[in-house]
This record gives sequence, structure tokens and C-alpha cells, in this order.
Amino acid sequence: MSLNPQYEDIGKGFVQQYYAIFDDPANRANVVNFYSANDSFMTFEGHQIQGAPKILEKVQSLSFQKINRVITTVDSQPTFDGGVLINVLGRLQTDEDQPHAYIQTFVLKPVGGSFFVQHDIFRLSLHDV
Repeated sequence: MSLNPQYEDIGKGFVQQYYAIFDDPANRANVVNFYSANDSFMTFEGHQIQGAPKILEKVQSLSFQKINRVITTVDSQPTFDGGVLINVLGRLQTDEDQPHAYIQTFVLKPVGGSFFVQHDIFRLSLHDV
């Protein structure tokens, strides 16, 4: 495969779609549809997870209901297999907690005429001073 020239549009469109589903408590479990049953990896605050069923367990274990999210920037790069590397920088507030900066990185892997999330790394930007 070759580099996907539409990587910027794919990255921004994916981020909009992903967070629209994730940030809605009634639909949050549907983010599992972005992941592969076996070939997806997630690191959530340092906790490593593999496969859509385990990722769904993690998503369903999150106790917050309300998310207020501000996306600062979405940076995307093409990968050599036709996929897209996406880096999201933003700020989020869950329920009545303090807002925190966060970073989330995705690797979208092409499959057929679509993509799945092969890698997902999420980390709040907390600094112990």
C-alpha cells in the first residue's frame, strides 16, 4: 500500500465521530465497534488492554456520566500501510471534577474500504510537582 493523501480529513473526521459516541453515556459502549476483536491495543492511563471485548470492559467500567471536552488540536500523519496516525491534545472535565489536559493517540489501520483502531493511548496530562 501507499500513503493515504486524505490522512488529515480522515484523522479529523475520525476524532469527531469517536468523541461524539464516547462522550454520550447512552452510546459510549458503541466505541467498541472501532476496535478489532483481537488486533487492537489500548493503553488507558498506563493500563494495557488487548482486543475489543477487553476494551469494552474498560469503557463500561468508567464511572463518569458527563464529559465536557475541548479539543485543542488534532495532528495526523499517514502511515506507510495506508493508515493514519492521529494525536489529539485537549482538555476534558468529567462530571463535576476539575478539568484536565489530556493527550490521546490513535493508529487507524486500513481494512477493506475502512479502518479500525489498531492502537489507542490515552493519558491525562497530570504533573506531580
